[in-house]
Amino acid sequence: MVWVTAKGVPVARDGANDPALELAEIVRAAGGSWLERGSRNLIWSQVKVLRAVVRCRTAELGGHRDRCLECDRRAFSHNSCRNRHCPKCQANARNRWLEARRQELLPVRYVHVVFTLPRYLSVLALQNQKLIYHLLFRASAETLLEVARNPQHLGAEIGSFSVLYTWNQKLEHHPHVHCILPFGGLAADHRQWIHPRYPYFLPIEVLREVFRGKFVAALKRAHRRGALELHGKLQCLARPRTFAAWLRPLFRSPWVADAKPPFGGPEHALRYLGGYTHRIAISNHRLVRFADGQVTFRWRDRAHKNKKRLLTLSVEEFLRRFLLHTLPRGFVRIRFFGFLASRHRGRLLPLYRRLLGAKPPAPEAPATFGHPHAVWRCPHCGGPMFVVERLTAAELYRQYPEGRATVDTS
Repeated sequence: MVWVTAKGVPVARDGANDPALELAEIVRAAGGSWLERGSRNLIWSQVKVLRAVVRCRTAELGGHRDRCLECDRRAFSHNSCRNRHCPKCQANARNRWLEARRQELLPVRYVHVVFTLPRYLSVLALQNQKLIYHLLFRASAETLLEVARNPQHLGAEIGSFSVLYTWNQKLEHHPHVHCILPFGGLAADHRQWIHPRYPYFLPIEVLREVFRGKFVAALKRAHRRGALELHGKLQCLARPRTFAAWLRPLFRSPWVADAKPPFGGPEHALRYLGGYTHRIAISNHRLVRFADGQVTFRWRDRAHKNKKRLLTLSVEEFLRRFLLHTLPRGFVRIRFFGFLASRHRGRLLPLYRRLLGAKPPAPEAPATFGHPHAVWRCPHCGGPMFVVERLTAAELYRQYPEGRATVDTS
């Protein structure tokens, strides 16, 4: 088996002693020739993602020397690319985000609800990513808020946050949002916490019907004001009657809105959230094999009790599917609604804690670990590691000309 090092040199894998396969290796192997062939079908943001993945934690981005204050251990690290689509740059961002959420969790159980767009809308969504994904966020949040306010179901104000996913286990286009919310809500008079009467928080069938109605109505409004981009086979949908006829099949089958049973309290919720935030389309640990222009990766077959299976694709098809999930520039994929929204959070969360008899959260631990330059903890003793020297790519090349990582994606 052949793989490619950071220097772009082909190396044979020997099976049992193979190093872990990384997405960057696959992109390097495809190289500039693949980018050149596919440049007509790629947008700049996708090319930028590929270049960031290849350069991440190599000499191309420079590095820094660190020293531990406790044991005087010294280490050198290459800089990361910090691209949100890179499989090696999400751990620290996830940990910082979870620590911020720790201050906002309530002493109740939490529930997980998922809203999914039909596959029928996939082509339209790919041509209008920013608009369609925004409508998905808004329609799902408004559905939860409206159904929860209804006295027949809960009769309370709720709060939630939503995380956008655009993929399934096979890397196919599959837009859906995961909504995590406390199991209950605040009464309209703000005097009591109301517990749900349904085991799954809110009636699933009602959520599906309301979600479909709200999304299709928003889609029609976007079409009337000319906000939809319609190219290729979708050009004919510019005519109002054709677009209306094209939407009719969406009402012939129920949409997907699923809720899972409530899970544990705040600490369990943090661990649960860690598995859903800051994910990317595919992580390095799912990559199994890369040989002869074919990429093999693991996927879970949900139709057969999440059985793990292997899927093999050509490198061109694998990268095409990966790049389907490049989000538009500046698009926010984690959003807050209801009493967790930024404009309500500071005012309502203390009230909720008082009604639930919860103590105020402990102040956040300082991010400096006791030193203004500390950035991470020592893997040997757990003490604070701080930067003693930063090196640019040019400085690294001058000091270590033989160890310079070369990247050619132009």
